[in-house]
Amino acid sequence: MADLTGAEFVQGGMVTAAGAGDAKGGMPAQDRFRESMVSNDQEVTDGLVAAFNAHDFETAASFFGPRAIYVCPGGIAEGREEIASYFALYFEGFPDIKITPHSWTSCEDLVVIEWTATGTHTGPFLLPTGGAVQATGRRVAVRGCDIRTVEDELIASQRVYYDQLEMLTQLGVPCISE
Repeated sequence: MADLTGAEFVQGGMVTAAGAGDAKGGMPAQDRFRESMVSNDQEVTDGLVAAFNAHDFETAASFFGPRAIYVCPGGIAEGREEIASYFALYFEGFPDIKITPHSWTSCEDLVVIEWTATGTHTGPFLLPTGGAVQATGRRVAVRGCDIRTVEDELIASQRVYYDQLEMLTQLGVPCISE
């Protein structure tokens, strides 16, 4: 484990370490530790997005820990099997769905990613009320973000936020009042 001694300051939402370089005169130990975390966060993000965009819901779920929790406007999935099933529902409603990440940042075990999801609605899409919107053939582009925590290099929890009204409006769904 890297030497994490020394003061840390939060600067612009990022943790930066104070102090001199390590005994070898190179990068401070805190910076090496931070760099390794960022590298792993980026690998998990890239792998998850690639698997999701390939519609490989089982590989996408493998980036989550065995007891991970996935929370989004449509519900909660617990564990890899439920998470994979949840992803399969997205692919059923939007067989050409793609996620395009725009930015991401991390601080210790917390990762935040901004993205746009695009796809054509050619299958049923579940509503928070339990009903479903049948295929409309409409193309949607929805902005959102994920906030996740990472444990042992796997996603422990992921919360997905997007503007549901924006999506339902693009699908032509009247307001839901139930």
